[in-house]
Amino acid sequence: MLSKAKIKEIRALEMKKIRDEQNLFVAEGNKLVADMLHAFECEWLIAHTSWMATQGDIPAKELILAEENDIRKVSFLKTPQDVLAVFKKPQYLLEEANPVSQLIIALDSIQDPGNLGTIIRLAGWFGIKHIVCSPDTADAFSPKTVQATMGALAHVNIHYTNLDEYIEKNKTSPVYGTFLDGENIYKKKLSRNGIIIMGNEGKGIRPEIETLISERLYIPPYPPGQTTTESLNVATATAIICAEFRRVAAEKNIS
Repeated sequence: MLSKAKIKEIRALEMKKIRDEQNLFVAEGNKLVADMLHAFECEWLIAHTSWMATQGDIPAKELILAEENDIRKVSFLKTPQDVLAVFKKPQYLLEEANPVSQLIIALDSIQDPGNLGTIIRLAGWFGIKHIVCSPDTADAFSPKTVQATMGALAHVNIHYTNLDEYIEKNKTSPVYGTFLDGENIYKKKLSRNGIIIMGNEGKGIRPEIETLISERLYIPPYPPGQTTTESLNVATATAIICAEFRRVAAEKNIS
């Protein structure tokens, strides 16, 4: 039975302040919860009896059987699904996000939870293990972002820190950013490691971060010179950049 007190506790997790205080976050949906169960410690799992019946041993501290109407009361989705789970937020070491040996995505004030979730999903697809975020970047553990990751949050470590200090500490590695006056990414010699900085949806990369960038990239439109949109969505740009880095790395492995 889903109590009123439990409903209140779960609904409160929509607020970042409460998520941070309780070190908890919410995931919903059959596939998403299944992916999360093997990656994070589950505090509560609320599900229909029919869903529970199809599962084996569920690694949750507390299992709560609920009817459709009960799940609707705690769900953050327009169309609630069969299961909702509350997980412990993970704790990662920033030192593991070392650009000397791997590619790191760094996000400078990304505001939209959907964009952030998509970027996390892209990082998971392209085998990028760490994303380092400025403190004012959207919360990776908000309900909207978690849903947008489609389970990739289980495979990518998210860090929040002062980007200026992080980049300064790791400036011996290549630091990439995209600009209109940058070098064509398809002609640029790209490395297997380094930091890829993606900027705010409207303002781009902050000037103080820009001064720390050693490699300026440009994603050209096609065909060259045609009239086109002013800019790419930040998640779309991230996809293009990650794909090109991985293509170059694959060619180097072949040769």
